[in-house]
Amino acid sequence: MHTDPVVPVLLSISLVLLAAKAGAFLAHKFKQPAVLGELLAGVIVGNVALSGFHGLEFLKHDHMLEIFSGLGVIILLFEVGLESEFNEMMSVGAKSLIVAIVGVVVPFICGYYVSGLVVPEISEMSKIFMGAILTATSVGITARVFQDLNFLNASESKIVLGAAVIDDILGLIILAVVSSMATMGNVEISSIMTVSFKAIGFVIVSVVAGMFLAKKTVPLLAPINLPGMILTIGLVVCFIGSYLANQFGLATIVGAFCMGLVLEDVHFKKFATDRTLEEYIHPISIFLVPIFFVVTGMHVDLSVFADLHIVLASVAISVVAILGKLICAWTFPSKEKVNRAIIGFGMVPRGEVGLIFASVGKSIGVVSDSLYAITVIVVILTTLCPPPILAYLIKKNK
Repeated sequence: MHTDPVVPVLLSISLVLLAAKAGAFLAHKFKQPAVLGELLAGVIVGNVALSGFHGLEFLKHDHMLEIFSGLGVIILLFEVGLESEFNEMMSVGAKSLIVAIVGVVVPFICGYYVSGLVVPEISEMSKIFMGAILTATSVGITARVFQDLNFLNASESKIVLGAAVIDDILGLIILAVVSSMATMGNVEISSIMTVSFKAIGFVIVSVVAGMFLAKKTVPLLAPINLPGMILTIGLVVCFIGSYLANQFGLATIVGAFCMGLVLEDVHFKKFATDRTLEEYIHPISIFLVPIFFVVTGMHVDLSVFADLHIVLASVAISVVAILGKLICAWTFPSKEKVNRAIIGFGMVPRGEVGLIFASVGKSIGVVSDSLYAITVIVVILTTLCPPPILAYLIKKNK
């Protein structure tokens, strides 16, 4: 009997969407952002086998779910870019730069020294890699909290989003440096310079050149009066930008965010519709974005909590991981009143970015199984703690 290849995917997506909505409903009941409920729903689904029921294990190995998840975070950052103003982002550029640099340097130093204290048997290179892991910032979680609470237009949000993009560039350079040190025993300046120029060049060229090209070319497509033309243009630009970012060594979400900044609604005024690109994208976002957060939660392995030594070491490293990012919010001068706690906690989530760093370290032999387990717990704590804290701070700030 021939089985339609889409059939298993239908079941996986249905279960994940149901879990997402159940989690979001419970989060709403407790006055928490929906993203927290979606993450916790994913944690439960991913660890239900610990209770003896293995009926949902197939979800953790569904390759198509990972693809939908990846699309979800791309759409989320594209949507955040659309809701952000480039000029306003530039107005906080210096603050974002300071937050990003301090938010990389301090966690790196703290991670290096504290990991050596709590796991004294690890090598010098392993301590360096643990420091590098703590430099990461996963903007997807913070962006979703800001979006859920209608906070994207606030100065704090713009500083965090700008810093997160810079963090991605700095993180890429740091990863290139420590990987080179671990594999070759030395640092090749030429390769680091190449990585740096490519990363910085992509962000600058994609935004500046993209805005110029969009203003010139998008209105020319207005006479092609086909249904969904604005949505098609938006998705094509978003996906190509994400693809090019990856080709330049950056995360796809950086490309998506930059393309969102590029496509201001003014470019679509000549199109025969009253709907904005954001309104077209929103239904797709409602479908795909929760999948990303549930799948992110599913990757959390609660069995690592069984080793008390690992848990205690993880808590110590998590504390410095959080403090290292909080410090960066108090390092820039500001004439306007900003809630620095929101900025600090907005930079805390490590999410999948921290796990990517750890996976690279594990593949080259400097991150052991115990260090990887510690990283997983740090990611869990730094991913699940900020949403409720940010929700409280933002509601108090309004």
